[in-house]
Amino acid sequence: MAEKRSSFSGKLGFVLATAGSAVGLGNIWRFPYLAAKYGGGIFLLVYLILAVTFGFALMCAEIAIGRKTGVSAIGAYKKLDKRFSFIGILAAIVPMIILPYYSVIGGWIIKYLSVFVTGNMANAATDGYFESFIAQPTEPIGWFMLFMGLTALIVLFGVEKGIEKVSKIMMPVLVVLTVFIAVYSMCMPGAFEGVLYYITPDFSKFSATTVLSAMGQLFYSMSLAMGIMITYGSYMKKDVNIESSVKQIELFDTGIAFFAGLMIVPAVFAFSGGDESALGKGPGLMFITLPKVFESMTGGSIVGAVFFILVLFAALTSSISLMETVVSIFMDKFGWNRKLTCILVFLFCVALGLPSSLGFGVLSDITIMNFSFLDFFDFISNSVLMPIVAFLTCIFVGYVIKPKTLTDEIESSGQFKRKKMFVVIIKYIAPVCIILILVSSILDAMGIAKI
Repeated sequence: MAEKRSSFSGKLGFVLATAGSAVGLGNIWRFPYLAAKYGGGIFLLVYLILAVTFGFALMCAEIAIGRKTGVSAIGAYKKLDKRFSFIGILAAIVPMIILPYYSVIGGWIIKYLSVFVTGNMANAATDGYFESFIAQPTEPIGWFMLFMGLTALIVLFGVEKGIEKVSKIMMPVLVVLTVFIAVYSMCMPGAFEGVLYYITPDFSKFSATTVLSAMGQLFYSMSLAMGIMITYGSYMKKDVNIESSVKQIELFDTGIAFFAGLMIVPAVFAFSGGDESALGKGPGLMFITLPKVFESMTGGSIVGAVFFILVLFAALTSSISLMETVVSIFMDKFGWNRKLTCILVFLFCVALGLPSSLGFGVLSDITIMNFSFLDFFDFISNSVLMPIVAFLTCIFVGYVIKPKTLTDEIESSGQFKRKKMFVVIIKYIAPVCIILILVSSILDAMGIAKI
């Protein structure tokens, strides 16, 4: 017998849990790198404009679909028009691909947190430490399974007692830690040059690539087109205002991304003497450059430990939403109870995550399209499936069920002040932009080097 559908207790729980989903590793390492690469302040300005237009419309659409139908992605599209249930299937595949390899990286974060907490920061800062660690066959798997286990345990407790309760603790702590490290970083000798570089608009670097990169980051950062917002929307009470909730989620997401830049860019500039290349994206920044930065600081072991606690919280809030989406899909589809579903999803993720964990050691000679397993799964999910799902969703909302279906749902809990903008973006602007993102992302991803 299917369990009664869970729900968030109210607006605060919904906003913090959904913001937690949006705030993840993409905010911590990807946003600062892109902002530094594409002209600092001008990238921030473009990102902010896109967040309150493009991102706002897509997030409103997905949350409204979830709340209107009361089910997760596959069931939601089917309920609105059974001919288009394939969009829900594509959306459901995305978190199933992302969660395993994301949890591998989450395991690396716990490993580094343990290194800093136990006073071994000097080891982590040595050349080759990270490469040596991920090349091992067994230790990374243990950390990966620990991270996956923590995620599963929280999801097992359910929406209100698990996800919401943890988000209400983690999100405020994450905000405080982000601001603390940002202030500390900006006060370092030589850091002011990095602050200016990060926040001063360089209009000579403004281009179509800047806009597309900001769009891609927004898309990646706000947990769009992976079924998460539909799932969380399905847990949203009917009297909670969707428009104001989305505004608050965007504020959390953009604010933490901005402060993440203030944490990382000034510190790296101070450490490297203004060398922009030190801001390389991905694991290289997080696990190679930053430990060296922390070692160069006074009290670096404490700051480093606090930093990895922050990153762990950000990673967990996102992995929780990914797993909850997958769990919700199977519960809705097959009527399984939460405990059984969590166990099966955990086992599935461990099996699918092993190639990503072993891909830097035992399986390092095996690649797909010249990518490591982790890079390949990231490429398929983020660069291919997510833009396709977002494009199909815009067409579905704009021309099949019509925007009024969702604007009526949004207006059922309050005034929809930006309704006209929502309709224009969903029908005309977003589909074109998403196609450009898809092409740009594929071209960019094809040039990704192995970690």
